[in-house]
Amino acid sequence: MDNLLSSISQTTTQEQLCTLLSLYKGRQLSIRFMVSLLSREPDWQRSLALLDWIVEEALYTPSVFAYNVAIRNVLRAKQWVLATGLVDEMRQRGLSPDRFTYSTLITHFGKNGLFDSALSWLQQMEQDHVSGDLVLYSNLIELSRKLGDYSKAMSLFSRLKRAGIVPDLVAYNSMINVFGKARLFKEARQLFHEMRTNGVFPDTVSYSTLLSIFVENQRFLEGLSIFSEMNETRCPLDLTTCNIMIDVYGRLDMVREADWLFWSMRKMGIEPSVVSYNTLSRVYGEAELFGEAIHLFRLMQRKDIEQNVVTYNTMMKIYGKTLEHEKATNLIQEMKSKGIEPNAVTYSTIISIWGKAGKLDRAAMLFQKLRSSGVEIDLVLYQTMIVAYEKAGLVGHAKRLLHELKRPDNIPRETAISILIGAGRIEEATWVFRQAFDAGEVKTISVFGSMIDLLSRNKKHGNVIEVFEKMRASGYFPDSSMIALVLNAYGKLREFEKAETIYKEMQEEGCVFPDEVHFQMLNLYGARGDLMALESLFESLDSDPNIDKKELHIVTAGIYERKNRTDDASRIMNRIRRSL
Repeated sequence: MDNLLSSISQTTTQEQLCTLLSLYKGRQLSIRFMVSLLSREPDWQRSLALLDWIVEEALYTPSVFAYNVAIRNVLRAKQWVLATGLVDEMRQRGLSPDRFTYSTLITHFGKNGLFDSALSWLQQMEQDHVSGDLVLYSNLIELSRKLGDYSKAMSLFSRLKRAGIVPDLVAYNSMINVFGKARLFKEARQLFHEMRTNGVFPDTVSYSTLLSIFVENQRFLEGLSIFSEMNETRCPLDLTTCNIMIDVYGRLDMVREADWLFWSMRKMGIEPSVVSYNTLSRVYGEAELFGEAIHLFRLMQRKDIEQNVVTYNTMMKIYGKTLEHEKATNLIQEMKSKGIEPNAVTYSTIISIWGKAGKLDRAAMLFQKLRSSGVEIDLVLYQTMIVAYEKAGLVGHAKRLLHELKRPDNIPRETAISILIGAGRIEEATWVFRQAFDAGEVKTISVFGSMIDLLSRNKKHGNVIEVFEKMRASGYFPDSSMIALVLNAYGKLREFEKAETIYKEMQEEGCVFPDEVHFQMLNLYGARGDLMALESLFESLDSDPNIDKKELHIVTAGIYERKNRTDDASRIMNRIRRSL
């Protein structure tokens, strides 16, 4: 085989390959041998020529294995159209794609960012009644998670379980993260129970993932509860968990506990990282233990512990609090001398310190210098300067900065949109958003979400729908909080049928709703006067074990009362009383 492969590698045209292989045409080489030959051919063009010779010249019976290898080879070369064509050719020859065919297609399309195509192949696989496996679904879930498309990840997780596949620890840990990022905290918490029911026990990653989610969403007491459960189950701690908990203790004003955990890490066999030191420094600073923070900063230097830009930014804030403005400024030179480049947070911190010290001229001069030097002006830096101007009473300067964002020439439009949203500038944010969308520059789902939130808070219901429809046209799936705002907008516009369509479509896609979204749909049915649909949804939710039954009955009874259907309201409330 090695000699034949070497000879094949020297051919440059289909004719040369056919001439070479004609010597073997009558030797009755097995199809298994030919597939093995095909799999070892690194060049995708030769592999296609070899497949053609196998099927059309040597007249071997078409083989799924041969086509799978050829599909894999062209996908490695990112020849997407050819891969699709090979699948069509398989079908024309009476072959049905198998699990390996679809797994190869889905994995390669997905990993190369062609996520819609990957999902299309998944849909074809399911239509062909080819069962996927855990690895396939897990890969797609992880891809969805990395793309921030949490609704798709939930839909895939539901499909996985409907296919009778039991998720493993890796799949569960991914979904804990997905539910958390989608702010479905109850569902993330319930996964721990489901895991144990299926004989899968949460590990350090499971707990630290849920813990970080609670902390990101300022739910520190729930984070503390998770950490206590982690200790009760004797799940080993890791560096990430310790760093998160130092932060949690600080947020809850439990400085002593944060201090104890930090200095106990080495006893647990965990070496504190620069993140550990930075976090404790911030905790000290927020607790106004400035002496301890400065001591820790210098201790890092004495012990040659690597410091980074976050270390210096934290110390600048502390010197700002102690009104030692010059010391804070001097840290910029110190960090540069150590090869640590200041970032936007560094400069925004210094601008804020100078602004509070009444040195607005220095703050404005630095800001202009940064703009002209090509330093990336991010959301934080822009907003810091705007706030500095406003606090100094220079409202005109602040307005000019905001006006510039309508036609940003030195920052991405997505950043400009985020700054305008943060400043509550509805009309300007909407204008820039439309311009950016038309130019194809809105590429992150968070921008759509922030726009929907801003417009909803300001009762711009028509604009909420406009942004939502643009988001759907871009191929993004809304999360549950967006859906709640969109349903509210449709309700305010009395477009009940569209609200119902969105609600049902998202459910069919496998989107997991918090109770509030379901209750919102009940209210919309009530507002439309569709009591039959109201009753049907109520019965459906009443049979769902994940729904808060007491709240469901109260909401439904309240809708009937507003419709003067007191008998129905009493019937609903009596049902919950009987079940208590």
